[in-house]
Amino acid sequence: MSSILETSSLERLTISIVIPVHNGGASFRKCLSHLKRFVPQSTEIIIVVDGGTDDSAQLAQASGATVLQFPTASGPARARNIGANAAHGDILFFVDADVTIGADTLDQVISTFEQHSEIAALIGSYDDTPGASNFLSQYKNLFHHHTHQTGCDDASTFWGACGAIRREVFLAIGGFDESYRDPSVEDIELGYRLKRAGYKIRLCKTVQVKHLKHWKPVSLLRAEIFYRAIPWTELLWRDRQFNNDLNLKTSSRASLLLTYGLLIALTTAWWQGWALAIAVSFGVLLLLMNQSVYRFFYQKRGGWFTLGVIFWHWLYFFYGGIAFAIGTGRYFLSKRKVPQRRFSQA
Repeated sequence: MSSILETSSLERLTISIVIPVHNGGASFRKCLSHLKRFVPQSTEIIIVVDGGTDDSAQLAQASGATVLQFPTASGPARARNIGANAAHGDILFFVDADVTIGADTLDQVISTFEQHSEIAALIGSYDDTPGASNFLSQYKNLFHHHTHQTGCDDASTFWGACGAIRREVFLAIGGFDESYRDPSVEDIELGYRLKRAGYKIRLCKTVQVKHLKHWKPVSLLRAEIFYRAIPWTELLWRDRQFNNDLNLKTSSRASLLLTYGLLIALTTAWWQGWALAIAVSFGVLLLLMNQSVYRFFYQKRGGWFTLGVIFWHWLYFFYGGIAFAIGTGRYFLSKRKVPQRRFSQA
């Protein structure tokens, strides 16, 4: 492993940007616009058009990037693998098609790898000014920002929306797991494999990108439950990666239990008045345990916004508990093995 991480100190590392896109729309236009503004012309940009019916392929070709196009969608995991296989840079920088980079993003990524030769990969963070203005988009992306900004520098996972990895390490580890056909936990799974193999991943809180996604209630809940929480639970049991970090902090686990305790107490209070006092106590504990989150939102968006955050945050614990139960059942009933990975080539 150490030989893979050894690089010459005389030459600057080269980087290849890899972007999977499927019906990218207006967000992809903005993504390309920022790449044109902030990325040197000599930098390799590879865009993998994973099916779709819009003009993403034409936009990508007009941008001057290397474009790999496929008629039917196979998922971002396979698209990233194909892009990585065609790349030539020392570093693979994966960026989603609905994010925009900043003026210093690329330089920060390269500098981090040069200054920390021991790391195999790094992940960044969403910034604190999400692109979409509606409440759910602001809440979700700001919550993600806060989660990463308060996470451990020694990261326990990878992140495909803004994550970079040494190309030799990526090829050696086998790339993303292509059994994930939808945007799911393929990036987390890769991170767990990296950690299991002894590689180090760094959370660089200053490497930030803007997320442009417009979240709606149905799309948010579907993605959170079916594409993230349930498959993530299966990964947790498979790799036993119950780390006290990011979304898995001890405070979040305790908050989940308190949320269900609150619901049970409120239900009991219909015929047992004393249970109302217990419900109030659980509610106060939830507020205190997550006060750093609510203080962050209050400072960013004010009191009324924070009240809405509290509702959605507690709902997050509620459906997170349901998803964890479903994922646990699926894992132990199916006795799933580690999937076989196929590294795709263009």
